[in-house]
Amino acid sequence: MNYYDSSNLDRLPELIRLAPQASKTFLAFENEIYHDLNALPLKTKELIALAVAHVTGCPYCIDVHAQKLKKLGGTREEAFEAVLVATSTRAGAILSHATHFLHSFDEEEGNGREKTEETRASGGPECFC
Repeated sequence: MNYYDSSNLDRLPELIRLAPQASKTFLAFENEIYHDLNALPLKTKELIALAVAHVTGCPYCIDVHAQKLKKLGGTREEAFEAVLVATSTRAGAILSHATHFLHSFDEEEGNGREKTEETRASGGPECFC
């Protein structure tokens, strides 16, 4: 099986049938965002969607939003600039989160960060990321 075969999307109706009300709600939300709200032009929304698709790493979304952007007159340069903005923002977020490691690293040992007896006994993780 190819995990990122575009024909996988042909099974979306199967997923919709598994949770019809939740699916209906999601699709209505998506429709409202893209078609009813008009503070941003649709081309800008597609640039944002393309950038976010790269952050989430979804090849399906990358493909869909690249094609929609192209149909709206978007250029390769605009698309890649949006991707670079997402790249820079993600990298900046990672860098700014490094301040948390400084706090943890500089903390005195024994400040409640070690495994609890319950966690040790269960073999559970110290962190859930």
